[in-house]
Amino acid sequence: MKISEFIKKTAGYVIVAAIASAVTYYICLDTDPGIGKLAQLEAVISEYFIEETDKTTLEDGAAAGMVAATGDRWSFYIPASEYDNYEDQMENTYVGIGVTITVLEDGTGIEIKKVTPGSGAEEAGLIAGDVITAVDGQEVAAVGVQKAKNLIRGKENTPVQLSILRNGEALQLQVFRRAIQLEVATGKMLTGNIGLVTIYNFDERCAQETIAQVETLLEQGAKGFIFDVRYNSGGYRRELVKVLDHLLPEGTLFRGVDYQGKESVYTSDANCIDLPMAVLINEESYSAAEFFAAALHEYDWAVTVGNPTVGKGYFQNLVTLSDGSAVSLSMGKYFTPKGVSLVETGGLTPDILVEVTKEQKVAILAGTLAAEEDPQIQAALEHLLNS
Repeated sequence: MKISEFIKKTAGYVIVAAIASAVTYYICLDTDPGIGKLAQLEAVISEYFIEETDKTTLEDGAAAGMVAATGDRWSFYIPASEYDNYEDQMENTYVGIGVTITVLEDGTGIEIKKVTPGSGAEEAGLIAGDVITAVDGQEVAAVGVQKAKNLIRGKENTPVQLSILRNGEALQLQVFRRAIQLEVATGKMLTGNIGLVTIYNFDERCAQETIAQVETLLEQGAKGFIFDVRYNSGGYRRELVKVLDHLLPEGTLFRGVDYQGKESVYTSDANCIDLPMAVLINEESYSAAEFFAAALHEYDWAVTVGNPTVGKGYFQNLVTLSDGSAVSLSMGKYFTPKGVSLVETGGLTPDILVEVTKEQKVAILAGTLAAEEDPQIQAALEHLLNS
């Protein structure tokens, strides 16, 4: 480097440092060394930050950041303001208008993919394909999709005014929010008397509804079953045990080891359903859904079809905090009947790998893709009919 270039470069550093020192000064904190870092930081922000701050918001941010810093993607923090919604989700109930939605790519609206029977949306005349463009006079494009969703939510039996675009026609509809109990499992008979049972999650009522669908299809003459746990987010261990116990013969279903090394083993009795079976899985089959498929597969009770899963082999326990917030923290690991850790294997690889298009994925998630057009259902059906 030439001397002149070196001088220019060095001078540049000096100028930057000078500018920085002109706008930055240092404050020596006179704090008790016994006070933790987070408390010190909160005190600094409270005392010196140029704008107004909210104590609860700061603490929620710190708590969420602390949990995220564990590096565990399955642990999460729940603010007190969101705890009731979390409980509703786990109970498969919620207060809302009763629609399944997808967001338009340009962010200008929320498209309704499915209307829940008996909901406020059905009462008001909303139909699949309608696009919500404004909520209580606030346009989705202006306030953003998340705020629009929050505006749609509210207290039971209160109204919300929706601006709807239906086949190019603008409509105004008043919709009442209702307490809605979500379906956990559905069933239908396919070609060749193969029963299709879709399990949406393993939260409250999963075992009751899944077993009821299985028994109904058996009464209708089912000669085999396809269980669809694609897009199944998992749920309660007790619900998983009940479903597997109904299907599988006597033996170990899975086992858990907690943070203290304590082992728990979950078993099935001798009663079972001995018919050909298949399980549909994909990259969004989590936790209980993965262990459901793994147990059926390891007992040679079912073939797995679809796409590889993610390998959520940790289990979480919920710890409530003094202000009404909570943390769902990974406190142990589950193992399949044969002792396999899905964390170490990275998930399940299906016996029959079948890809689907992006459009088909969206339709499967929305429940709008007919079984005859679903390549993964058809692959499972073909296997069962020809095995």
